[in-house]
Order: sequence, then C-alpha cells, then structure tokens
Amino acid sequence: MSLKEIKDLINTHLPEMVREVISTTTPATFLVDSSRIVELCSFLRTEKQLYFDSLSCLTGLDNGPEKGIMEVVYTLYSIPYNYSLNIRCELDRTLPQIPSVSTVWRTADWHEREAFDLFGINFLNHPDLRRILLPTDWEGFPLLKDYSHQEKYHGITVKY
Repeated sequence: MSLKEIKDLINTHLPEMVREVISTTTPATFLVDSSRIVELCSFLRTEKQLYFDSLSCLTGLDNGPEKGIMEVVYTLYSIPYNYSLNIRCELDRTLPQIPSVSTVWRTADWHEREAFDLFGINFLNHPDLRRILLPTDWEGFPLLKDYSHQEKYHGITVKY
C-alpha cells in the first residue's frame, strides 16, 4: 500500500487526523493531534487493509526549552503486509502529557514507562506509570535538554 493510500484511508475514516506528512522516506512519518492518538492507533491496528499489529518503538524527544515542544514518536509495523509507519505527536513542554496506547498494544506499557522515566512525559490512563530504569527517588528526567545532573545520590558521588 502506498503512502498516499494509507493517508487517504486514515482521513476517510478519521477526518482531519493527519495534520502533516513530515517524511515520505521509509518509514513515512505523519504528524497527528496527540489528543486523538488512541483513536488513530486503534484504527491502524484493526483496519484490515493496514493491520499495524506491532508497536516496534515508542520514544520521546525534547526540542528544548526555547522551542517549548516535546514529541512522542510511535514506530508501527504490519507483520503480514511488511510495512512500517511513524506517528509523531507534539506536546507542550511545560505539561507533557498524552493518552496511553497500552490498551492498543501491550508493549506500549514498557515503552511509555521508559519515556516517562527519562523525559517526564505523563501517559494518561496508563495502568502502572512509574519509573522503570531509574530508582523511584531519582530527581528529574535525564534526557531533558535542560536537565541538571545530581551531584550525589544517597551520599554517593554521581560521575558523568
């Protein structure tokens, strides 16, 4: 299925969902409204012509305090049709939150926890949103561009 066919199919069933085509290289990247991410992902997974049955990756991006925007990028893969697609959502950096897609793909549970742990992105309605890589009492989110490293953690000097 071509990129245009995928975009047209999405927009036929979910009008005005794709705000912009960011990249046409493989995998193509669509910019979508973050408030509708669960609706879109449910459609992409259940639509027989697409069947994006795998969430290969979910990552956060910090564009820095000067831009005021963070992003969540979803890399989807359709095993039976052998094609992939990136979905990108922009978030307000002062309150980075987006609905969880863990009800669509169970693997999102772990991906979202990692993005929360390292970027501080709040995944609304996540079943168990807590740190997964860092200790529960770690201060801040280390992948933010303006993160201030702790000098000590429980009396131990932290070296970078």
